[in-house]
Amino acid sequence: MTTPQASQAAVLCGLGAVLPPRVVRNDELCAGLDTTDEWIRSRTGIRERRIAAAEVSTADLAVAAAARALESTGSTDVDAVVLATTTPDHLMPATAPSVAALLGLTGTAAFDVAAVCTGFVYALATAAGLITTRTARTVLVVGADRMSQLPAADDRTTRPLFADGAGAVVLRSGTATEPGALGPMVLGSDGAHRDLLVVPHGGHMQMQGPDLFRHAVDRMSAVTRQAVQLARWRLADVDRIVPHQANARITAAVGRHLAIDADRRVQNIEYVGNTGAASIPLALAQASADGTLQRGHRVCLTAFGAGLTWGATTLTWPDLKPAAHPAHDTPMERT
Repeated sequence: MTTPQASQAAVLCGLGAVLPPRVVRNDELCAGLDTTDEWIRSRTGIRERRIAAAEVSTADLAVAAAARALESTGSTDVDAVVLATTTPDHLMPATAPSVAALLGLTGTAAFDVAAVCTGFVYALATAAGLITTRTARTVLVVGADRMSQLPAADDRTTRPLFADGAGAVVLRSGTATEPGALGPMVLGSDGAHRDLLVVPHGGHMQMQGPDLFRHAVDRMSAVTRQAVQLARWRLADVDRIVPHQANARITAAVGRHLAIDADRRVQNIEYVGNTGAASIPLALAQASADGTLQRGHRVCLTAFGAGLTWGATTLTWPDLKPAAHPAHDTPMERT
């Protein structure tokens, strides 16, 4: 009698993230806007955010985060680079090949994924597909955005929300039963509501906040339930939920819908703002650095973004070398 082999899966084995060194607190931001620190905090949960210098590109952020993720694995053996971003450095070409080249990965497959704030989850699903179809053995997945450049300078609704940063993970081929293996991916979209959050050609971000809030809570709650059910878990089994950091009120509402208390919700928006596709890997790196994420924790990643797009997946947290805190000793000079 033979024992059947466990099915192939993409396994998280490396993690890294960076934030620009410049901290912009609400009081500084309010000087040019018709708003107050109390208004921003009460509606978003944000006290401060990180803003990249004008000369720092999305590729620069991505390279710094990716280098940390690769360092955590002790290897630069990568078969593909998948970059989730809303703010590519050029309309053409994609930014991922530049990131790969700057990392010394010339010749490696590299491409961008555009799904706004759900981009990192979409990129994870894409990378997992490369691995499970044996197209790649190891994939570097990066979420990097300079979201602060999208709102108009005088827009008090959107400008306090958005900020800059990057995070990355390394996925390797493994088995579905080992810690770090990504569970089933649940992805969705609804372009009928694309105008709820849009940046028109040549324009600035336009957001219909109340409608977007409602969709975000409903979609993130539903997709989290689906991912947890497909993993054959119960919501009560989830030790940590790591949501896209869009708004503290959204995270709290999702928690209420799912009966997941605050101590099981990973949240760092207070100090980093909404960093788009970088949001989830930044939160993972911070939670790894401060011990919020521990080996064996059952974790659900869930996101919602413009498009509309949404997605979620699960994993059991592996025995990783703790990530460097993304705000510490961040090298942000232009590469």
